[in-house]
Amino acid sequence: MRITIIGCGRWGSLIGWYLDTLGHEVTLYGRAESRHMQRFLAERRNDLLQLGERIHLTTEMGPALDADILVLAVGAQSLREVCRTMCAYGLRNRRIVLCMKGLEKETGKRLTEIVADELDPSNRVAVWLGPGHVQDFYAGIPSCMVIDSADNRLKQELIEAFSGPLIRFYFGQDLIGNEIGAAAKNVIGIGAGMLDGSGMSTLKGPLMSRGTREIARLIKAAGGSELSAYGLCHLGDYQATLFSPYSHNRRFGEAFVKNEPYSELAEGYDTVQALMVLAGKYGVELPICGAVYEVLFGGKRFPDILEQLFARSLKHEFR
Repeated sequence: MRITIIGCGRWGSLIGWYLDTLGHEVTLYGRAESRHMQRFLAERRNDLLQLGERIHLTTEMGPALDADILVLAVGAQSLREVCRTMCAYGLRNRRIVLCMKGLEKETGKRLTEIVADELDPSNRVAVWLGPGHVQDFYAGIPSCMVIDSADNRLKQELIEAFSGPLIRFYFGQDLIGNEIGAAAKNVIGIGAGMLDGSGMSTLKGPLMSRGTREIARLIKAAGGSELSAYGLCHLGDYQATLFSPYSHNRRFGEAFVKNEPYSELAEGYDTVQALMVLAGKYGVELPICGAVYEVLFGGKRFPDILEQLFARSLKHEFR
């Protein structure tokens, strides 16, 4: 198939590399001013991987959209703008795959909702979610991931096209739950980094169990299945997000409490704002996510917030 990847950062380039190994005709698009694309054009590599010679590189959006499948791998907060740019080219009847995790910070909208807002309804959309790091995939370490969509035929088409020895794909059964869960795990990851940075890594156990439970409540209130919080897109991604040295969200949380600079994208920073919007909309209490929010945006000290969490009632463990 002819597949274009929109976005040439660490995930976009990894997807291009992976789909090329499966024999697809791959185009990687990036903005002309992007430092990532400038390096790919000069060297066909970044700090993590080397692109195969068959992968076509372009900075022109129009020609890039002439493909069977479009995979979007951009920052979640940039998705609406990217969709509007694509819409200007009269985009119709495309299969669109969102390989990103997040929620719109101002509205709390899921990424598929943003696509529905901005693109023609003839375009069919799916999400590609689940655990994995570029470094592991490029080293040949396999993982399991999820394709989900409101369109069952699209799920089947994509799983057949994208499956290989490196990634086993599962059919998602809960688009709402998988999108919220995948986004929220980055917020829990920031909390894990704050524990690491404070020398309290042993508290990751309670963080994992309680964090999953509060996200399950939110998913249910939003109309999804609370069991999705225990699947690959949330709890199943905790190892890669709460413990891995490659996790940008964990590393950001650690750097934040240590007052150290951190320049890489940590999607959980914006996602926690979106979760607070959803918590208010659905009347769901999110103690851990709320604590992360208060540290990041409320000027609260992490030790004080942690003490408040421990002071909460312990009577109803699974409430």
